[in-house]
Amino acid sequence: MKQKKLFAALLCVVSSLAFAADDSLEEVVVTASRFEEKSTNQPVNMTVITREDIRQSSARTLPELLSTQAGITMRDLFGNNAASASVDMRGFGAAAGQNTLILLDGRRITDPDLSGVQWAAIPFAAIQRIEIMRGSGAVLYGDGATGGVINIITRAPAQTDGHGGFELRTGSYDANELQARGAYFSGVAGIDLTASGLTSEGYRANNRNEQNNVQANLRWFTEAGEWALKLGLDRQDVRLPGARAVQPALGIDQVATDPRGTSTPLDFARRDGDQVALEWQHSLAGADTHLGVAHRRKNQKAFFDFGGFPIYRDSDLTVDSFTPRVRLPHAVGGDSTLVLGADVHRWDYVLRTSNAVGNIGRPINRVKMNQNNTAVYLQNSAHVMADTWLLLGWRREHISMNGRDVYDAGAPGAFFGTAAPAGAFSDNQSAYEVGLRQQINEAITLRGKFGRSFRLANVDEIYETDPSFANQFQFLRAQTANGVEIGMEQQGASGRWSVTGFRNEVHNEIHLDAFTTGAGNTNLPPSRRQGVELDGKWQALSRLNLNAAYTYTHARFLQGVLPGGPFTQVNVNIAGKHVPLVPTHTLTLAASWSLGEQTRLNASTRYVGPQFMDNDEANTLGVKIPSYTLADLKLVHQVGALKFDAAINNLFDRHYFNYAVSSQFTPGRYNAYPLPGRTFYLGLGYQL
Repeated sequence: MKQKKLFAALLCVVSSLAFAADDSLEEVVVTASRFEEKSTNQPVNMTVITREDIRQSSARTLPELLSTQAGITMRDLFGNNAASASVDMRGFGAAAGQNTLILLDGRRITDPDLSGVQWAAIPFAAIQRIEIMRGSGAVLYGDGATGGVINIITRAPAQTDGHGGFELRTGSYDANELQARGAYFSGVAGIDLTASGLTSEGYRANNRNEQNNVQANLRWFTEAGEWALKLGLDRQDVRLPGARAVQPALGIDQVATDPRGTSTPLDFARRDGDQVALEWQHSLAGADTHLGVAHRRKNQKAFFDFGGFPIYRDSDLTVDSFTPRVRLPHAVGGDSTLVLGADVHRWDYVLRTSNAVGNIGRPINRVKMNQNNTAVYLQNSAHVMADTWLLLGWRREHISMNGRDVYDAGAPGAFFGTAAPAGAFSDNQSAYEVGLRQQINEAITLRGKFGRSFRLANVDEIYETDPSFANQFQFLRAQTANGVEIGMEQQGASGRWSVTGFRNEVHNEIHLDAFTTGAGNTNLPPSRRQGVELDGKWQALSRLNLNAAYTYTHARFLQGVLPGGPFTQVNVNIAGKHVPLVPTHTLTLAASWSLGEQTRLNASTRYVGPQFMDNDEANTLGVKIPSYTLADLKLVHQVGALKFDAAINNLFDRHYFNYAVSSQFTPGRYNAYPLPGRTFYLGLGYQL
């Protein structure tokens, strides 16, 4: 209750600020080198989503916005403010969240567990831009960047007098949201505050969601650099409606007969997080130095009834990081640079399990794990000829993990339990990248790149059960991938377009083996992801902008047989089979039409092709997640400092879902998660 009052007070404070704004700051790109740059000639497949792009989009959440881009798909279980959503770059399916690295202001918020990114903790009002780097990032950021990196850049206090405003939104399923922002700059220091709160009953039964966030960014500018202090708080309380079962042999089809119902009326999850980061940047004689220290904490609670066999989980995860780096200019090619850096991360994880909320004081199992990552890296960007850039990068990372488990046989609900024997693991992994960018003329550019990336099993993937259902720490081999891509882009006065072909050869992929007795994870046989990404923007008329993005993804296992067990299928051949949860074709078309000086109509449609369900590695279930096409409309009208907007999502009320999982115990049965039909939203904003 005290935290709710704090969030309410901060919302009132921020929304009452009457500051001025300046969104016309010169755009910089930081992801490609971990330093701010006015532009980049590096051979990376980069897309920047600007604040204007966000304003024009009809997307309700960050994953929806990202899924409009080439090479990116999203999955959502409930459709309630992205409470259980993930994004997938270049076809990693169920393991997408561990192969797409998410950064907030250059710091990783993809954690070493399976909880996923808290997308709703980053409201649109706090975002300055989003940088998407496809198929790159392992050299600069390390573990988990095989698919690519998404860097969300929050708004900072500009060196102007100030700014402020708020946005109110209400809509279907009793959704109500407030986002408020204020910024102030005076002399050499400034502050930017954003606060938001949302409540929604959700499309499904037992799916109420409450989300509150506060972010602060304080800057102090010096003659040669700046200090930055960044603070954040977030809280989420969400009910979990579970899946809808389908089993044709028994005449069960809850997706068709009761898509909004729930089979888990008692399930819920809560999440509380806070973060603080202190950064120092300094420039001297052309050399740039950046020192950063950060601390982030999250507590997660979840209750699952499991038909009368309940489990309550209470976990704490903290991460401390130290990330020094320096950028040095050198004479090779004129304006070439060398980036040298180190990353030190320490994660501490504690999990307590029980059979009820009231019994967690004496948990059945108490699991403690810590993970230490220490890495050094370098990246050289050389202007080798007048129109040619060469990128060379290398990273070496050391990882160590330790786990221990305590089982209390006298704890309430304890029944034939076990404690996992203590375990430890260490490894050294390398990543590299070689890229070339060639400017053909003023409009056309060619680029190519190849490299190596890696991923490590996280704490939730390691703490599992053996075939006799005894707890154990299952330390797995590191996943590695060799990737290559080639692309071309053209820019002109009326727009731009690009085409990219890519291939990733993945070895020892870390994933749940659905056909093994127990719930163990494993290293899968080799697989390959390859495809083509097309992206374009066109100023068709003076008042009409058109956008298009298409992706073809071919994701298959190259070889292998999953042995299975006595309660599942055995000797499951997956050679040549499609990787589940990866659509072959996706297409997005969008238009923004200025109806007048103060009125704009935005429209978009997105097609997602059929895909095999999770657990269907053998491709034998006989049914796929159906393809779907969604259309959205958004009308925005500005009257002085007031902004009115109205949006319709899923305009044609399509019934669809984008996640389903096949049963490994009952042939022909699967669980699906229906997503909302047609929804309406109205918004009012005020800016000074």
